[in-house]
Amino acid sequence: MSVGGIAASEHPLASQAGATVLARGGHAVDAAIAVNAVMSVVAPMANGIGGDLFAIVYDAAAKQLHGINGSGYSPAGLTIEGLRARGITSMPQSGIDSVTIPGAVAAWSKVHERFGRKPLGDLLSSAIHIAEEGFPLPELTVAEWTSSEAHLHTNQEATRIYLPSGLPPHVGQVFRNPDLAATYRMLAAEGRDAVYRGDIARRIVRCSEQQGGALTAADLAAYDAEWVTPLSTTYRGWTVYELPPNGQGIAALMMLNLLEHSPMASYGHNSVEALHTIIEAKKLAYADLGRHVTDPAFHDVPHVAMLSKAYAAQRAMEIDPSRANPEVFPGTLPTHGNDTTYLSVVDGEGNIVSLIQSNFANFGSGVVPEGAGFVLQNRGGMFTLDPAHPNALAPRKRPLHTIIPGFMSGPAGTDVKVAFGIMGGWNQAQAHAQFISNVVDHGMNIQAALEAARVSKISFTGCDVIVESRVPESVRMGLAAKGHEIDLQGAFSSMVGGGQSVMRDYATGVNCGASDPRKDGAAIPEPM
Repeated sequence: MSVGGIAASEHPLASQAGATVLARGGHAVDAAIAVNAVMSVVAPMANGIGGDLFAIVYDAAAKQLHGINGSGYSPAGLTIEGLRARGITSMPQSGIDSVTIPGAVAAWSKVHERFGRKPLGDLLSSAIHIAEEGFPLPELTVAEWTSSEAHLHTNQEATRIYLPSGLPPHVGQVFRNPDLAATYRMLAAEGRDAVYRGDIARRIVRCSEQQGGALTAADLAAYDAEWVTPLSTTYRGWTVYELPPNGQGIAALMMLNLLEHSPMASYGHNSVEALHTIIEAKKLAYADLGRHVTDPAFHDVPHVAMLSKAYAAQRAMEIDPSRANPEVFPGTLPTHGNDTTYLSVVDGEGNIVSLIQSNFANFGSGVVPEGAGFVLQNRGGMFTLDPAHPNALAPRKRPLHTIIPGFMSGPAGTDVKVAFGIMGGWNQAQAHAQFISNVVDHGMNIQAALEAARVSKISFTGCDVIVESRVPESVRMGLAAKGHEIDLQGAFSSMVGGGQSVMRDYATGVNCGASDPRKDGAAIPEPM
């Protein structure tokens, strides 16, 4: 808790950079960019300026909420027909054909232009210093890095940068990335144009040409992030916000609409009844997610119908309290006109940022433009080559996205706002719903709500479900008796994601920050 600002991220050096920016008078947006830039240095497997970014920004003075969609589209020359002509029958999950335009820097530029108070060079200074001087690698980072060794060996530049001496770095080894420091210096001097029209853009295009990819200078030059209006629903008096499609955030809101039809508080936290309801609600919401969510520029995404309270009441009747459903189908809508980093920041004035950024898979596509110091994401792997599906690959189309920032406002009579996010692919929307239920139904503070044991169903069919071992054995046995197939993990498992959160009580001016122990992060207040 602090009357000053707080930066929460999954690495203390990143949180420290954000807290320092706040202490120097920076806006929450300034601090968020500083945090994200450092995270791109210290966790290059999870995020970087070769990836995408989504954020929710609360402007305290105007009392307005803004969304930014910094997800990139596919190259104009990448088509289903072109891939099939080369004998490719499913969407590539790595390599140059999985690469979409990196959207992170465009999103930085949009939010900084609107809210920023400090020059971009000041915000990147900590990241530049750490990239040049190096930082020691902790156990969790080394474990994720090592698991990607074979992936990194597929690209000469990735091998050179991320596999010193041909091997993954070891615990405690000081890792440096002077190429990324140089890229950040260009970005500080030229702004977003460095990535989309300047020297970095030329490196990306040359890399694509060398790899036989379709990405061109025109694809980069035409791209920009966009402002979007967050979607919302109410949950027992609270208002919960997520960004609209092409992201999966709508599934979290649909889960909450379903959970409202069950007495979650009286069930008890992580009881058999509560967890069974959460798992079954997840199946219903995700079935509709998989059927309808795509780039709304290409297909109408019926978000109003999907968030209808009447539709939720109808779908909630499909939850059998005694049995796990092995196969759930999308509903009939009413008619109406993995690897990621999350961070949150609140400043002393009450401005709040909820930001998530990702390469998609560990080290993304595995492709590194020469001398750039960062990998290109593989978010194109989320497309399908089925032309009849809403999420089918098409030129300059954004794929269905997993990364989502969350935000919630307290019920009438309170003036409390919470930014939150929990990483981990398809885990995210269901983890959001559990975090919200912990706060609203069970009265937990944001730290307890993050720490509490979670369940996660990554697959879209079947009865398998990941359960942390802190869920009591009696509860696990009760779930099994209902037909759930328990995939038991450790006490604090990365399989259920890790997250961060900040909260402000505007009546008292007090800020709170929380950091999930499933990650190596910290919530750090600005120096007073």
